[in-house]
Amino acid sequence: MAGMPGTAVEVTDITKRYGATVALDDVTLSVRRGSVYGLVGPNGAGKTTLLGILSGLRSPTSGTFVVSGDRIGVLPDTPSFDPWLTATEVVDLARVLSAPAVPESAVGAVLERAGLSDVSRRRVGGFSRGMLQRLGLAAAVVGEPDVLLLDEPAAALDPAGRREVLDMVAAMRASSTVVFSSHILDDVQQVCDTVGILKQGAIAYEGTLGELVRNAGHDAAYEVRFRGDGAPLAEILNAEGWVTTVTVGGDRLTVSAGSTAVMERELMRCLARANVPIISVAPIERSLEEVFLEVTR
Repeated sequence: MAGMPGTAVEVTDITKRYGATVALDDVTLSVRRGSVYGLVGPNGAGKTTLLGILSGLRSPTSGTFVVSGDRIGVLPDTPSFDPWLTATEVVDLARVLSAPAVPESAVGAVLERAGLSDVSRRRVGGFSRGMLQRLGLAAAVVGEPDVLLLDEPAAALDPAGRREVLDMVAAMRASSTVVFSSHILDDVQQVCDTVGILKQGAIAYEGTLGELVRNAGHDAAYEVRFRGDGAPLAEILNAEGWVTTVTVGGDRLTVSAGSTAVMERELMRCLARANVPIISVAPIERSLEEVFLEVTR
C-alpha cells in the first residue's frame, strides 16, 4: 500500500496491547517527506513501542501503517554490537547488508561525522555507551536510508557529543525523512520541524513547534507596552467578548484570549480605539518544556 503524496510515514488507528496493558491507543499521525518529526512524551508513553512497529520489529494489535521508501535506517535506544568487531567493520557490515551499491568510502565518512574516526580500528567491546550510540547512528545512516527511525539518539552523550549527533540528524533532512524520539525537549526544539506528543499511549498533540508553543493547552497572550495611563486600554479590552483576561502593571498590559486568530484580528483595532501611545505589541511565547508539561499533565 503506497503512502499519501508528500508523506513518508502514515500511521492510522494503531493500537498495541500487551495483555491487559495498552501501550498504544488508537494512534494516528503523518510525517511529511524530508521533515524531522519529533516524537516526545513521558517515560512509558509508547514512543519506543511505536518506533518498533514502524521498523517492523513489533506488530500492532490493530490499525495500519505505511513507511514509504526502499531503505529504512533504525537506531534503537540501546544499540549493541558483536564486541570483537571494529567500528569500521560494524559500519561496513551495515553498508553491505542495507545498501551494497553505496561505496566503501562512505564508511570512513560517516564514522568521521559521528566523531569516531580516531577509534575506527578499535574493537567495540570496550566502547562506552555514548560511543556505541554514535556508532549505532553511523551504522543507521551509512546506507543512505529514505526513512530514519531514531530512538533517543543523544540520550547517553555529553554536550559535545549531543551537538555532533544533532548536527548529523539535521543534515539528514536533505536526503531522508527522520522520526526522532527523545525526552530531551531542547534537542527536539533544535532539530525538529514537527512534533507529536504521546501521553499514555495516545497522541495528545501533533503539529509544528510554533503552533504548539503558541496554542496548545493555553490561551493566546500578547504583551502591550504603552506610555501614559493604561486604564482606557484595559477598559476597552475588558468589554470585548473574545478577551479572557487583562492585567496592567506599570507601562505594560497583558491580554489573553481563547483564539489566536481572533486575537490577531481584533487586538490592533482595540488599541487604535483607546488612543493610548503604543510602544510595542508582541506575543508571549512559552518554552517547549512549559507547554509539554501542560499537554501531558
